[in-house]
Amino acid sequence: MRSVLDESGIQLTKSLGQNFLHDGNQLRRIVAAAELQPTDRVLEIGPGLGPLTEQLLEHAGEVFAVEKDLRLVTLLEKRLGAQPKLRLLHGDGLEIVRANASDWAGWKLVANLPYSVASPILVELASNVHPPERMTATLQIEVARRLMAKGGADDYGLLSLLVQLRFEPKGMFKIPSGCFFPPPDVDSACITLVRRERELLPESLRPTFVRIVKRAFSQRRKMMVKLLKQDWAVEQLEAAISELQISPLIRAEAVTLEQFVRLTEMLAAP
Repeated sequence: MRSVLDESGIQLTKSLGQNFLHDGNQLRRIVAAAELQPTDRVLEIGPGLGPLTEQLLEHAGEVFAVEKDLRLVTLLEKRLGAQPKLRLLHGDGLEIVRANASDWAGWKLVANLPYSVASPILVELASNVHPPERMTATLQIEVARRLMAKGGADDYGLLSLLVQLRFEPKGMFKIPSGCFFPPPDVDSACITLVRRERELLPESLRPTFVRIVKRAFSQRRKMMVKLLKQDWAVEQLEAAISELQISPLIRAEAVTLEQFVRLTEMLAAP
C-alpha cells in the first residue's frame, strides 16, 4: 500500500480517518460474514485503495462504492474502473445515506467505515424507511461493543438502541491495528447486523421511541423516570412504569430494548 500511495504521490489525510485494511485473511473474514450472493447489491463506504472492493466484486452482483477523497477516486478508477459491476462515486458517505430519497431495501452494507462517521452512518441506515437487509462493518472496537450490547451491560446505551430497534447483532470479531496501514491507535472489530424479520414498532412510532431513549440517556446517571417527566405527564409515566413492573428508580442502562419498545407504545397512546 505504501508503494501504491508513493507512486501516486498521495499523502494520507488524518482528518479523513484513512487507515486502510490490507490483511488478506481479515478481508476474507469480512466477506464471509457478509454472506454475499451473486445477485447482491453492496454499498461500500470508504473503499480507500480498493482491497475490499476487489473481493466484493468477486462475490456480489453490484458494488456501489462511495469515496470522499478525490485522489483515491482517481486511483480506483484507474485500477478498477473497467469493472462493469462497480459504480464509483466521489462523495460524502454520510450525506449519501442521509438523503431522504435513498432506498436501501435489498442492499447490503459491507465497509471498513471511517471511525469518525461510523456511528452516524449506521444510525442513519438503521433509521431509513427502507434499510439494508444486512450491515457488515469494520469500526473502532469500543463502538462495536456498544452496537452489540444488551440491556444492563456497561457498553449498552443510545447507540445500541437506535440500531437494534431495526437490526439484530449477529456476530463480531476483533481486527488488530497491525492489519491496517498506517496502523490506527486503537483496535478495530468487524460486526454483523441483520435486519429484523418483524418490525418491533410501526414506522409512525419510531420518532417517539427515538425521543424517549434520547431523553432517557441524556444524563446517564440519573433516574430515567425523572428525566422523562420533562416530556410526559407524571400520571402517564407512573402508570406505564407500574404496568411494565420496573422500578421508578431505574436508570436507562438497565431498561431493555423490549421494555423501551413497550414504553413507547404506552406513552404514544392517546
